[in-house]
Amino acid sequence: MRAAWYSRFGAAAEVLETGIVEDIEVGDGEVLVRVSVSGVNPVDVKRRQGGRGEMDSPRVIPHFDGAGVIEAVGEGVDRARLGQRVWLYEAQWGTPRGSAAEYVTVPARRAAPLPEGADFAAGACLGIPAITAHRSVFADGPVNGLTVLVTGGAGAVGRYAIQFAKLGGAQVLTTVSSDAKAELATSAGAVEAINYKREDVADRVMELTDGEGVDRIVEVELGGNLAASLQILKVNGVIAAYASEGVPEPTLPFYPSLYKSVLIRHVLVFQVPEDGKAQAVADINRWMTEGRVSHHIGQRYPLAEIVAAHEAVEAGAVGKVLVEID
Repeated sequence: MRAAWYSRFGAAAEVLETGIVEDIEVGDGEVLVRVSVSGVNPVDVKRRQGGRGEMDSPRVIPHFDGAGVIEAVGEGVDRARLGQRVWLYEAQWGTPRGSAAEYVTVPARRAAPLPEGADFAAGACLGIPAITAHRSVFADGPVNGLTVLVTGGAGAVGRYAIQFAKLGGAQVLTTVSSDAKAELATSAGAVEAINYKREDVADRVMELTDGEGVDRIVEVELGGNLAASLQILKVNGVIAAYASEGVPEPTLPFYPSLYKSVLIRHVLVFQVPEDGKAQAVADINRWMTEGRVSHHIGQRYPLAEIVAAHEAVEAGAVGKVLVEID
């Protein structure tokens, strides 16, 4: 089968290769998916660069997300799933074989039915960003009637988080870095997009909430935003943080957070409990079936140009970068 892979860590142009590798066989409890579209996430790039652990195999086929059709099922899997269109999540978790290939095997639960009317490109956008967003919004209970701040609302996780929080009945505020990103965030359902390069976020949030602050924050930069977050969170507020690249080792102002009884929740999609993932998949598929979820697709590349796809993600591409296998 055709695939892309790397055998050592390094720059995309130096280590990514494409060609023919051996076919794979479906195992017990697994499905074999013919991949149509593979999604590229920042974590895929960071793993290839060597920033997320050691090489766990002499050859790694990257990418966690994707979409395609089930062509074979293993022992214990309902044969009615043959021919089913699916979107994939965690395809490369615990294995060196991800979705940047013609075929991939995954545990059956990691191949979610793709709703009618959704194409493979939309399915490949989901996975890590959508499940992370769902967990960040709902891990601490319903949000109906609450005010939620989503930082980085034009990003892949942020834009889904805005949509999901709104669907859950919340009023959603967000932060962005440009007018173009403000349009992306407000089109997802944010009532106000605060440009953090031009405005003081804490002052603006308190103004928009009549001095009350927000109930929850979906956070893309925990360390860099922590001081402002503690100003605007209500008592018993929650910060659900899935990244902190700018300040990777934040210092916690203990007493300001103590006196507000702030909960800081770490959200790593791979460690979300299985029932949490199942609920995310169920909600996302229901909303997609109802036509209530939109996807922001960025650049698309053929498999032979996977280097350019990784470089686009490294350069901060807005919208999900996709690699088309078919």
